[in-house]
Amino acid sequence: MAGGKLTPRQKMINLMYLVFIAMLALNMSKEVLSAFGILNNKIVESNSIADIRNDSSFQQLAQKAQDQPLQFGAKKEKVQKIRALCKEYTTYIENLKTEFTKEYPKDQDGNLPFEAMDKGDKVDEKWFEGDKPSKSGQEFLDKMKDFVAQVRQIGGSAIAESEMKKIEKRFAAEPVKSKSAGTTLNWLDYNFKGFPLIATVTKLSQLQADIKTTESDIIAGMFQTDLVAAASLTAYQPIVVPDKTAFFQGEAVTGKIILGKFDPNLVAKSVIVNGSSVKAEAGQAKFSFGAGNVGEHEINGSFNFDENGKVVSLPIKGNYVVVPKPKSANISADKMNVVYRGLDNPMTISFAGISDDKVKATATGLRPAGAPGKYNLNPGSGTEVTVSVSATLPDKSTVSDKKVFRIKNIPAPAGAIGGVVGIQKGAKSRLEVSTVSADLQDFVYDLKYEVTRFSFKVPGQAAIIVNGNKVNAQCKAALARAAKGDQISIFDIKTKIIGASNIVPKDAAPVIYEIQ
Repeated sequence: MAGGKLTPRQKMINLMYLVFIAMLALNMSKEVLSAFGILNNKIVESNSIADIRNDSSFQQLAQKAQDQPLQFGAKKEKVQKIRALCKEYTTYIENLKTEFTKEYPKDQDGNLPFEAMDKGDKVDEKWFEGDKPSKSGQEFLDKMKDFVAQVRQIGGSAIAESEMKKIEKRFAAEPVKSKSAGTTLNWLDYNFKGFPLIATVTKLSQLQADIKTTESDIIAGMFQTDLVAAASLTAYQPIVVPDKTAFFQGEAVTGKIILGKFDPNLVAKSVIVNGSSVKAEAGQAKFSFGAGNVGEHEINGSFNFDENGKVVSLPIKGNYVVVPKPKSANISADKMNVVYRGLDNPMTISFAGISDDKVKATATGLRPAGAPGKYNLNPGSGTEVTVSVSATLPDKSTVSDKKVFRIKNIPAPAGAIGGVVGIQKGAKSRLEVSTVSADLQDFVYDLKYEVTRFSFKVPGQAAIIVNGNKVNAQCKAALARAAKGDQISIFDIKTKIIGASNIVPKDAAPVIYEIQ
């Protein structure tokens, strides 16, 4: 077609032929476009699984950092920052995918119209200006470069150099020699220019996959050394677990020794406790020996294993306390050594060294208060109440004790004017507006009184009975005839205890008000 002189008609035919070839090259087959779409879906699905896996791995590492901050704390902080960096970069790419595909609605299954996404105009217009990257294209390249640089900066020496090389290679954007173009193209041109949109979306999804792989590799690489060490037998810590923290003199000290990292398939070669060999079981060894004298005693020995052809001995260290058997109960009134009639008197009842579920207390008006060892005692008639206590010891024997408490009535409150008890001085006008109240001072319970009735007496005049807690018009009239120096008496003060309608309190002590 290129040789010799060509007629205008032949030139036109040749031009049409070239246009036809170009159209064939531009119109990729539907099968290839669908293949890209299916591949993109699989990558997106794989990315979701990678997110779940990375989240789970990080949660495990976060728990290790909480349990052992000195060993894992700094590394956990690095991983947390890198995860935030990965999330930010992944979101940036996802926004690009959304921007490029916003004109292509997804079907009911969430799939893009793969076969219609055969043009890459949107990408070319955004990322290229002639043969060079546009401002947006350069931003895309800079994001990739900055991501690698920040990973290196955050990770530091915690990321092995060999692993960092892999990350740099994974996100390298070096020029590429293109056989089809017959020249060397920049990385962005080679990978995205002129491609169908579905191919670009798939490549961006793969870039997100590379980010998630990087995150996963960093987590695994940072903690690989620690996890290998944790799997060694030297990481197991024998723990002495007595059946209880203190034992009575003459009892057998019982309990078990377990490994801090319990493995039901791990059985020691031998276990020595206080110089004696005990039976090794799956991940533990139970022991029993005499308690000895009253006081603190040590438990020591070793767990012995075969590892890599040699014996590894893990030391056992613990202690226990021997206390004498109790002979009397500990019974105390939380407010004082008497109990008051009509009130719930809180009490703590226990036997030293015996759990509360093995202790039983009885008395007239005694009932549990909802917490171990706590009771309320509301005594009835009489002047005394006896609290009896019994307890069951570990050897099934019982001990008992009792204590007598005095029963007292609630003392009478003191009358008050304007909240002040006793003798007061003031103007008539003040008394006219003051409230008559009652207060039980220096009492172990915080009781609140309400005055319901009182008598009002002005010298030389008849007493006035008032219902309520303020002077009435009749009192004011009598008060108007009082002279300076007269002492107004307020007496027969009747009250009720707020919140305790079943208690009839004594009359409050009278109060005197001298006119000034």
